[in-house]
Amino acid sequence: MHLYEVVKRPLITEKATLMKEQNRYAFEVAKKANKCQIKDAVEAAFKVNVVKVNVMTVPGKMRRIGRRQVLTPSWKKAVVALEAGQKIEFFAGV
Repeated sequence: MHLYEVVKRPLITEKATLMKEQNRYAFEVAKKANKCQIKDAVEAAFKVNVVKVNVMTVPGKMRRIGRRQVLTPSWKKAVVALEAGQKIEFFAGV
């Protein structure tokens, strides 16, 4: 898997913005990506040093579309901790 296919998008949520104070950032990642691939991808894309990576699979939810109920697909979330003093400039205005 190529490095730029691993990280899909950053997660901009209330909880994720509070984690910025602790030097931690959240991303949606590819389902087949492991912790080593996520670490390498974040370091290459944002030029920072990653200390720790936590990964979790978020299960899909039942949603109503008209009369039918549909299960949304599950996805993988990664929380990345950076070295002290480093930050990702992409999240600066959020």
